[in-house]
Amino acid sequence: MVSPSDLKPERTIRALERAGWENLGRLGKHFKLKKADNPNILSIPSHGGKPLKTGLVRALLKKAGMTWEEFLEHYR
Repeated sequence: MVSPSDLKPERTIRALERAGWENLGRLGKHFKLKKADNPNILSIPSHGGKPLKTGLVRALLKKAGMTWEEFLEHYR
């Protein structure tokens, strides 16, 4: 099983795209994602392939309106 501390930015972005989020592109070292039915814009850092911090992953999922289980369905 994947833990929140093992998530790579690139795979996280792909999983969110599979869940219907649109990649707006890169701004510096952060990717911006938007979904039509969600007012939030997700900002995902990409710093040399370092894994995302657990708190950041939880905050992203909360803004995305997704549970951990829903996210994992798209992550695989």
